[in-house]
Amino acid sequence: MTDAAPNQELCTRCGGSGWERVEGSETVRRCGCLDVTRLDRLLAAARIPKRYEHCDLESYKPTDTSQKKAKADVVRFLAKYPFINVGLLFIGNCGVGKTHLAVSLLKQIILEKRDNGLFYDFRDLLREIQSSWNSVSQASELEVLRPVLAADVLVLDELGANKPTEWVRDTIAHIINCRYNDKKLTVFTSNYPDIAERPGEDTLTDRIGARLRSRMFEMCKVVEIKGEDFRKAIMQANYRF
Repeated sequence: MTDAAPNQELCTRCGGSGWERVEGSETVRRCGCLDVTRLDRLLAAARIPKRYEHCDLESYKPTDTSQKKAKADVVRFLAKYPFINVGLLFIGNCGVGKTHLAVSLLKQIILEKRDNGLFYDFRDLLREIQSSWNSVSQASELEVLRPVLAADVLVLDELGANKPTEWVRDTIAHIINCRYNDKKLTVFTSNYPDIAERPGEDTLTDRIGARLRSRMFEMCKVVEIKGEDFRKAIMQANYRF
């Protein structure tokens, strides 16, 4: 059995066996094509949505001081990885590039460090867990959560987006506590601020609870991003007549 993918052109060095002969010797070694195959598998397993597959640091063009600082924080994180013990929490309004930066970080860890990473929109994760309770579901809750808890780096997008029921808070608590205890790095994004800027505005603490927000202070550096909505600017540019 080989690592070559079906319908994929066979490597000219190993013929799809995964082993190449060392020139001038009778010995063999693992073929370099396996690195490419492994990277493809790691990227596929990361579940990065197609909308964000293009995201990288080069294409993130900051227009605000906070955006420049946020990009610099990602660069420093990547320079220190894996010798780093805190993740990142990107906080800011919609469209300022939180997910773009988080995906850029995740992709670079996979491509350069060869570690496994995982992206989940928190709302999708909750739906998958809930669907696992269905008697006809093909997956159990444990199967859904296993890669979430085991990933070297987890990006949890849109934290706090779901209504803060007791079950939602318990689920967040389980994920955060398991990863905290196992010293796994987690990157969060959230549209909810730490301090309300308008009367009646929910904060991240309102959405996930004071105990979990306190735990996240230990797990992550807060990166606040401000500025114009990138999506709004792109939409206006695309729909000019």
